[in-house]
This record gives sequence, C-alpha cells and structure tokens, in this order.
Amino acid sequence: MRLSDYTDYTLRVLMYCAIHRDRRVTIAELAQAHAISKNHLMKIVNDLAHRGLLETVRGRGGGLRLLQPAQTIRIGEVVRATETDFRLVECFDANADHCTLSSNCRLKGVLGRALGAYLAELDAVTLADIATPEPPRRGRAATMRFSSPSRPSP
Repeated sequence: MRLSDYTDYTLRVLMYCAIHRDRRVTIAELAQAHAISKNHLMKIVNDLAHRGLLETVRGRGGGLRLLQPAQTIRIGEVVRATETDFRLVECFDANADHCTLSSNCRLKGVLGRALGAYLAELDAVTLADIATPEPPRRGRAATMRFSSPSRPSP
C-alpha cells in the first residue's frame, strides 16, 4: 500500500513539530525543510488544527506546535484520518465491484487481513516513537531502506 502525498506530508509536519516541541515552527520553515509548497502545507496544518493535533498562532512570533503530547498521537489514527481510499482492489467496494471472480475469490480476504495487519502495526506506534532521530547508518545498510521478510524455501 502506498500512502498519499497528503498523508506523507501530514506525518512530516507532525514529526517536525514533535522534534522541535520546545518552540513554535513556521509554515515557511516546514516548506524549506521538506521542499513542500507553503499552500499545500497550509491545508495540512489547517486540517491538523481542526483535528485538535496542532495549535496555530498567527502574527509576529506565531507558528504552530503540537497540541497533544506526541506519546498520545497514534500513527494509525492519523493515517486513517488522512487517507481517502483503503480499497486495495475493486472488490473492496461493493458498489464498484465488477470482477467476475468475486463470488469464489479468496484474494479479498487475504488482502483484507493484510490491510488489517498494516493498520494494526501503525496503531501500535505513536508520534513519539517515530519522531526521535535515528543514528546515521554507514555502509551498505545506509542504502537499504526496506527489508523483505525472508520466505522459507520450498
């Protein structure tokens, strides 16, 4: 599953605010740090403020900061709030399902369980868990971003 840019940027805003929790950060600062347009960030910040996750202060000395402790913000909740479509395949939506295999297909159940496991993993993580900078990696491990689970040989 791929997260939308909106969700990605939302998580970046929250992480940045959690890392810099000792002060207010500005939209301009976020835009420069993440190479994201200010207009796009304003929509995200407005959404986060309406959801009660960010406090925004206008004017001189203004900016934004977390309204809740990072330990209480669950990543799964943020992803569910910002993603608009969890239909991994057509048959997840009964109104749009035109697949001729739907009545006998087991793929929907497999993908449904996979989506559930994905969201359960995100629910187990808080903003505080991901906002702590990791030490820099060296060598080959630095270029490997993700690892696949090993599969047993047949």
